[in-house]
Amino acid sequence: MTTVDVVVTGLGATTPLGGDVASTWDALVAGRSGVSSLTQEWAAQLPVRIAASLAVEPSEVIDRVRMRRLDRSEAIALIAAQQAWADAGLSDDAVDKERLAVSFGSGIGGATTLLIQDDILEQSGPRRVSPHTVPMLMPNGPAAHVGLEFSARAGVRAMASACATGAEALALGLDLIRLGRADVVIAGSTEAVVHPLPIAGFASMRAMSTRNDEPERASRPWDRNRDGFVLGEGAGAIILERAEHAAARGARVYARFAGAGVTSDGYDIVQPDPECRGGIRAMQMAIRDAGLTGADIKHVNAHATSTPAGDMGEIRGIRAAIGDHPVVTSTKSMTGHLLGAAGALESIATILAIRDSVVPPTINLEDPDDGLDLDVAALKARPMEISAAVNNSFGFGGHNVAVVFTRP
Repeated sequence: MTTVDVVVTGLGATTPLGGDVASTWDALVAGRSGVSSLTQEWAAQLPVRIAASLAVEPSEVIDRVRMRRLDRSEAIALIAAQQAWADAGLSDDAVDKERLAVSFGSGIGGATTLLIQDDILEQSGPRRVSPHTVPMLMPNGPAAHVGLEFSARAGVRAMASACATGAEALALGLDLIRLGRADVVIAGSTEAVVHPLPIAGFASMRAMSTRNDEPERASRPWDRNRDGFVLGEGAGAIILERAEHAAARGARVYARFAGAGVTSDGYDIVQPDPECRGGIRAMQMAIRDAGLTGADIKHVNAHATSTPAGDMGEIRGIRAAIGDHPVVTSTKSMTGHLLGAAGALESIATILAIRDSVVPPTINLEDPDDGLDLDVAALKARPMEISAAVNNSFGFGGHNVAVVFTRP
């Protein structure tokens, strides 16, 4: 069976570095951090008082009446999807809505709505609870709102695989087009849980950095002095399109979405397999799916979150699956960890690295850990030609996803 070519024709994002793709990408290449101190009153009691919060509030983009009916994760999903749709040059008559699908996820979903409405219930009684509570907290809410916004009728899929969510949503979108079930897929992910309960929970696991006095230096993948990840929020959306459909309408193409690999560890609910066996299989599967070999991969945007347990295992996995030649980076050093949204945003960074022939830096990598024997673009961006690149996303529960993009 002939493989259907799938291409990327639109990008959208709102992140800790900027309210759109252009500002986010400029900040990534420049090596700017989006991490700052939490100034809310509730943060004073927490052991972790830093986060990578959105650069642009969704209320600056979406009107007040509509915002009241949206969880923050849903609002920023809509913002990213609207940007990607416009960037792709799509219109209502450019795609048959029965051939338009959505594959959009969130690792945690509307948790802040649940917590806020529970406070209202306890303090003011059931009559004060918002009638919009359930549509705002349900995990398929972001995908559903994106589907409604564009009248998608080829299926609206809501992915939830922890920190691998965004990449897995892209992988599903790839499958939908290859299987002939859609011509266009709005794929991506969102997360917005900068709230005391998730922060307290992660902090209790000792998974988060407590470098409260130096927020911009807290996210430091592969650095010997890393002490955990920094929580971030944001959303990324990517328009995937059957190549023939894109060509017929004269669309601009960013990259070819060449392959994906999805595996699971079967190891632990939170700890990664120290040998990265599931990650290795995911990378190998994605590269085979793309019709490539490890030698073809020039760049890897690693999952590397700045945790002691995960970072070095992935380095060993990249070496085993791909080799010692690719230039590696972790953009989480600047954005923090967007949890379910990480895979979408980091795929956008991977696509733009190919387009602009530059690998964004891993900032704060001042004292490399023992065993960091791959070429990392440390501290400053690395200009280089990139024909093919991998983005890795690994999540709690042992989810592993690798995606491959190539020059169009």
